[in-house]
Amino acid sequence: MKKTMVYSAFALLLFSSCEKESYKTGEGTYSLMQADFAELTVNTQKQATAFLTDEGEQYTLTAPATASWIQRPDTSYRAIIYYNKVAEGLAEKLSLGAMGVLRPIEHWRFKEEPQDPLGVESVWLTKNGKYINLGLLLKNGRVDDEEGTHVVALARDTILVNPDQTRTAYYRLLHSQGNAPEYYTNRRYISILIPQDRPDSVKLSIQTYSGVLKKEFKL
Repeated sequence: MKKTMVYSAFALLLFSSCEKESYKTGEGTYSLMQADFAELTVNTQKQATAFLTDEGEQYTLTAPATASWIQRPDTSYRAIIYYNKVAEGLAEKLSLGAMGVLRPIEHWRFKEEPQDPLGVESVWLTKNGKYINLGLLLKNGRVDDEEGTHVVALARDTILVNPDQTRTAYYRLLHSQGNAPEYYTNRRYISILIPQDRPDSVKLSIQTYSGVLKKEFKL
């Protein structure tokens, strides 16, 4: 069966996505805990068996790993993984966290385009050029004993052809604060998937508390 990557048009940023276990980092040559954004390879039993980091390093897991958010078999998921490197190309999973992925959607497909402000800690293009990673700072609080939920999506406004015939895609991050109060700040990471029909550059706009943040990336 052909493997596909699981993505979402909208990402609900939940605040308990990491499944942690107790562990020992060890003292061997390779036994040092590391954390990476990665693509998980999932088998037909909905178990993660390997992962590829944003730096291009491929690892096989010493034991298959499961998580409640792994719902589809024989596919791939975007994740944050904490692990021990126990040998070249071999890793021991310590903790897995689901990572939301946004794909650009034509702006006219949205019935609403909320752009509630948020904080941005970091924005960067991955080494393999497949994703733009965002470190977001979301103000939150509890309502009726439950933490508020934010919703984000990515609108593509247009693709322009430049004088040198290169193409630039214009993206806007959409964000709904919903009913979440702004009592404290949560840091959350999310990735933008660069489409297969790749533009030559991306211009990204994000509404922050300090105004519109604009970033440009050459692909």
